[in-house]
Amino acid sequence: MGAVELVAAFWQRMQSNDFAYAAELLADDYRLDWPQSQESVLGPARFAQLNREYPAHGRWQFEVLRIVGDAEQAVSEVRVSDGVQHARAITFSTVRAGKIVHQREFWPDPYPAPANRRHLVQPFSE
Repeated sequence: MGAVELVAAFWQRMQSNDFAYAAELLADDYRLDWPQSQESVLGPARFAQLNREYPAHGRWQFEVLRIVGDAEQAVSEVRVSDGVQHARAITFSTVRAGKIVHQREFWPDPYPAPANRRHLVQPFSE
């Protein structure tokens, strides 16, 4: 299974909200980095625990918008929501020996378009 297929399976398992089940696809030496907050999550067990304990208003929903990559790396864009909180995750995943070994994840915040470029752009909605 290549990285694209493995990452697709990972997000499918995340959709179940059984985070230990999703963590089965992570290598023993798994590392998740969040550059924006300069934090790392080390190991599948901590990954599962962090997701179980994260404050939520309901079940998490994961809508995969796209996954691109090759045999060893994949990038996914995913909408994440608990019905109240809405976010987007951009995740760079590295795969080794059929497991996800590293993820570098960004959670970009939406912002209003600056007025100074209004004449150059076309707004869109998703």
